[in-house]
Amino acid sequence: MEFRQLRSFVEVVRQGSFTQAAAILHASQSAVSKQVAQLEQSLQVQLLERSGSHIRPTAAGSVVLRRAEDMLRLRRELLTELDELSQMKRGELRLGLPLLGADPLFAWRFAEYRKRYPQIQVRLLEGGSKTLEQAVRAGELELAGCLTPSDTLFDWQEFCNEPLDALLPADHPLAERPSIALRELADTPFLLYQQSFTLNDRLLRACHEAGFEPREGGRSGQADFLGALVAAGQGVVLLPRAVAREIERPGVVRVLLSEPDLRWDICFIWRRDAYLSHAARAWLELLKENPLRAAESEKAQEG
Repeated sequence: MEFRQLRSFVEVVRQGSFTQAAAILHASQSAVSKQVAQLEQSLQVQLLERSGSHIRPTAAGSVVLRRAEDMLRLRRELLTELDELSQMKRGELRLGLPLLGADPLFAWRFAEYRKRYPQIQVRLLEGGSKTLEQAVRAGELELAGCLTPSDTLFDWQEFCNEPLDALLPADHPLAERPSIALRELADTPFLLYQQSFTLNDRLLRACHEAGFEPREGGRSGQADFLGALVAAGQGVVLLPRAVAREIERPGVVRVLLSEPDLRWDICFIWRRDAYLSHAARAWLELLKENPLRAAESEKAQEG
């Protein structure tokens, strides 16, 4: 049993296709098929069931998949530690960032990190908290910026705790108010986030607790697009203050949310049992130096 056989098998299961797995692995389909066949021969079990164009693991395959992912993760961690023993002649940071707030909060920090550590290759993934948590859980990411998790699998370092503001069309009846309560928006369509956003779950729960079921006016994970939808009169969106300020535009009014106190509490998570590379620790130290820039804090506190 070899690591490349395990890698091929895991990728076939993830992609549900030998063709797609081969593309991801930059190998031929026949080579990937051969690796999986050799793994089945060495373990003396059938790992995959093929039903037409669909491929799924057998019961034995599910066991091997779980262990293979652990073994591949441990191998990556071993290579990372050995890299550090060779004085970081090469290195890698697998980092996840939230889609919301990436520009105002992380662009300059990312640039500063690259300036300080040009020898470290950064592999970046953007997404909602659920997507990023899963990637950290599977060992695909070392660190990720997510809403504070409840899963005891993770350790984390706090980064920011922003209130949510409401962006309303300029002609909305409540647009001239300095602040509003969530329940006052019950008759307005809500622009929501993608299912992978934990923030979306929090918003829906808050609406239910306020006594109404929000009418959906659209969904997106892109703050700029959500702001454009507000300007077009498609509904209201609740965004972290630092993000809401960045996308204010003609036709859009930002109003403080007085009740409830909804928060965008971003922290950077990692697996509790994982080794944190020097590259990851350096990113966390950079965040400690500047949890929020002075200008960002002033913006967040205005109003």
